Amino acid sequence: MNALKDALLKSLQADKFTPTEMIVAIGLSLIASIAVYIMYQVFYKSRNIGAGVDRCFLIIGPAITALFLGIQSSIPLSLGLLGALSFVRFRTPVKDPAEIGYLLLLIATSIGAATKTYLITLIVFIFVFIVLSIQWLIRNKFSFADRTNLIISVDKSVFQDMESKLTGFLQSRLNNLTLKTVSSLDNRISMHYQYQKTSASDRVKLTTELSQFAEPGNIEFFVG
Repeated sequence: MNALKDALLKSLQADKFTPTEMIVAIGLSLIASIAVYIMYQVFYKSRNIGAGVDRCFLIIGPAITALFLGIQSSIPLSLGLLGALSFVRFRTPVKDPAEIGYLLLLIATSIGAATKTYLITLIVFIFVFIVLSIQWLIRNKFSFADRTNLIISVDKSVFQDMESKLTGFLQSRLNNLTLKTVSSLDNRISMHYQYQKTSASDRVKLTTELSQFAEPGNIEFFVG
């Protein structure tokens, strides 16, 4: 009976990692985090306004790898994984679903470094890089990148009354207007638009008209 119990416990436990293996895993995770950070800067942040999640990439990657290294050495520790991560809260919400993709890539590569599945991690990097590169080239070729950003923030109390009027105002003045995201924080509604890029004089005119659109304090905006 004891032999069966010992065999069961042994089968549930992962092999211990040597210090060298831990250093290699965390080092590779850091390199992968740097690569994801660079990809984020090149393919995303240069043309979008996100929540700034890239600022913690270099910390999250090695931290996740270290967490999974510890979990693999003890199955009971894995039961506390959900509890260990449940305290994490983003004060600034992720504004663009594309950012979640970069976070998932970071998590996947960190887990790959911890589980020694280096080939899978490399394949994921290659495929993601190829897809993002193709997307980048297509956008430049068809002038999809010739767009700029407009962020408008209004009081939640006046949002319903102002929404239809604001939408009509923007559609009458901006070409190819697209509402990208809507978020709510601290009793204010923030809307992120993208539209066909205009001249500097047109942006100045738009800024003046937006300033006169509502009473002071009800509307705040940023024109890219």
